[in-house]
Amino acid sequence: MENRVRSLPREESGQPEEIFGLDPDFVAEIDDALEDGHEDVVRELVVPLHYADCADLIESLHGEHRQRLIELLRPDFNPEVLPELPDDIRDQIVETYGFADFAAIIEELDSDDAVYILDRLDEAEQAHVLARLPIETRTIIEQGLNYPEYSAGRIMQRELVAVPNYWTVGEAIDYLRSNAVLPEDFYVLFVVDPRHRPVGVVRLNRLLRAKRPVKLRDVMSTEMDILPVDMDQEDVAFLFRRKDLLSAPVTDASGRLVGRITIDDIVDVIDEEAEDDILRLAGLSESSIYVSTWETVRNRFTWLLVNLGTAILASLVIGLFEDMLTKVVALAVLMPIVASMGGNAGTQTLTIAVRGLAMKELTPSNAMRILGKELLVGGINGLAFAVLTGAVAWAWFDEPMIGAVIAMAMVINLVIAALVGLLIPLGLERLKIDPAVASGVFLTTVTDVVGFFAFLGLATIFLL
Repeated sequence: MENRVRSLPREESGQPEEIFGLDPDFVAEIDDALEDGHEDVVRELVVPLHYADCADLIESLHGEHRQRLIELLRPDFNPEVLPELPDDIRDQIVETYGFADFAAIIEELDSDDAVYILDRLDEAEQAHVLARLPIETRTIIEQGLNYPEYSAGRIMQRELVAVPNYWTVGEAIDYLRSNAVLPEDFYVLFVVDPRHRPVGVVRLNRLLRAKRPVKLRDVMSTEMDILPVDMDQEDVAFLFRRKDLLSAPVTDASGRLVGRITIDDIVDVIDEEAEDDILRLAGLSESSIYVSTWETVRNRFTWLLVNLGTAILASLVIGLFEDMLTKVVALAVLMPIVASMGGNAGTQTLTIAVRGLAMKELTPSNAMRILGKELLVGGINGLAFAVLTGAVAWAWFDEPMIGAVIAMAMVINLVIAALVGLLIPLGLERLKIDPAVASGVFLTTVTDVVGFFAFLGLATIFLL
């Protein structure tokens, strides 16, 4: 069978057999096989794929071919594929398989993945799927859905190993050997008291090295980070990153152990939060290149409309100096330079500020020190570029005063850009608004307005 994955040559990747995804030739082969009706060939090639590669394949196909592949995979559909798919394709699978078969697929997933999938369905679909699940599975999923969105409760797994603190090592090992219902992957045993509150953890390597008669309380570690179910997932991810955690217990309001969060869940959270912030900085809400044209237009229209409003505001400022521009045409040529430099400098500060807030490195205690540093950086860069652009403008138009005006405006705008680049995200954070959502729009407005006003205002003072 031909190679189904794409890998870089050893000398380019630095590692042999480094896999990055599906080979485009393989995707084309599947496309052709579906076109020619070779269903057995398609099944033979697709069923052995890793679930992430299978999801990529489904997403990359279009129209009738995607529909046919979904139908062909029904008997062998890997439930792990579902979390990797965008919402619109999951809806297509629900429609194709029906609620009963879809519920059977959901039942095979870990509880955190099942909650994630059900949460992405609309209310009617969600109700139909839940009604077809066994009562125990339905109860677990409904409890997960009742936790706040983006909280530890939403991303935790209910599958864990909890043992009483009075057990011995031997009893714990016997329990693990005889228990048929264990998590697929686990790294620790959570030791609980009679009220099912976590009192410690025993790593598997420590358990296997201890003698059977030893009490678990004697080999467990009491140093553990216990996460409340309502903790924000960003804070959970920060804790995992800061303390290099592999797993952490989750407790309810009464302190009872209700779930666990593992590092693979946090990798997804970090990726999701980073992607979300990057998209919001650009005024976007969709990330998939396969989203429909109309949905893409609708998602981008709002922020483009806001940008139009801010552009009109900047144009109104320019209109105040219409007479000045008609008298000194050189100003119209140089004017965009000041605004552009201010926008770029402000974006640099803004990016550092948004990242600092997300990583909890920028706090009220160090905000003034960081502000002073950014103002100093803005001032130094402003002076450097003032000399450079002033000299270029002087030489270009043979008018030293024009060079002086653009130099002064450059200093003013770069200092203001540094100021607002830090204060805007801090202000939005104080107002409980995600700084990644609107910071860019406010920054562009301020740097454009200040840049135009400073340059044209100074020109009015010194050139008329």
